[in-house]
Order: sequence, then C-alpha cells, then structure tokens
Amino acid sequence: MELNTFKEILSASDELCFVLPNGTFIPPHFHITEVGKFTKDFVDCGGTIRKEEVANFQIWSADDYDHRLEPKKVVEIIEIAENELQLKNLNVEVEYQSDTIGKYNLNYANGRFHLIALQTDCLAKEKCGIPEKTVPKDSKEGLSSCDSSSGCC
Repeated sequence: MELNTFKEILSASDELCFVLPNGTFIPPHFHITEVGKFTKDFVDCGGTIRKEEVANFQIWSADDYDHRLEPKKVVEIIEIAENELQLKNLNVEVEYQSDTIGKYNLNYANGRFHLIALQTDCLAKEKCGIPEKTVPKDSKEGLSSCDSSSGCC
C-alpha cells in the first residue's frame, strides 16, 4: 500500500485497527512511535547495485491500556514527516515487535489494516542459476541448488 492510499483510508476512518498475519489483533492501545523514510542502498548477490525507499511506521504497545490513537492524529504525524523528511508517496512498511522486530507490508480489508509478512528473495536468480519455479515450503527439493562457483551464495 502506498502512503497516499494509507492517508486516504485514515481520513475516512473512525478507528485504527491492525491485524497480524496470524489473525491476532495488535492491542488497541498501540502507539506509532516512528514515521520515517528508510533508504536501502545495496548490491545484490548478482552484483547489481540497487536502491529501495519505503515509508516506515513503527508500532509499539505499552502498558497504558486506555491509550487510543485516532486516525486523524496519524494523518497529522504523516504530514509532518512529509514536510520535514520530504516523504514521498512510497510503499508503506510497518515494524512491530514480536520475537524480534518484524517487518510487514500493509493491506486494507473489512475496515482493518492487515500486516503482510515480508519474505526474503534472491534478486539475481538468473545469475545464481536458480530456476523461476515455486518450491513448496515443506519440500526438501532444491535445498542444494546453489552452485558455489556461480558467485552467488
């Protein structure tokens, strides 16, 4: 979801609700502790230089159980970030504490924001000799398919 879409939904909402990938709700007394722009400059395993930018929100739950963050207040915080950080209409990424800090994409359905788990991936499959097929997660097929002489892995 892009930042402008997030703001439009917030502007039309009376409450703010986030759902984790496992279906549990983030407690309603959460805080958005940070709104930022993350820029990642990197070289993938195939040697290609890449740059990614996302709008980032950090969600945190404390013990102040009566706290409720209003959608209008979140829009105000985003507008400050847009002005001060030159935050553009980037994809939104959400961080939330579980066993470690989880990073999620964002979707909206049935009046709720759904956190969608991010997955790692090889960005240079053609250089690593990895075929473009999907292997079931519970399958052991393809575990040793990375050729150590390929320059990847």
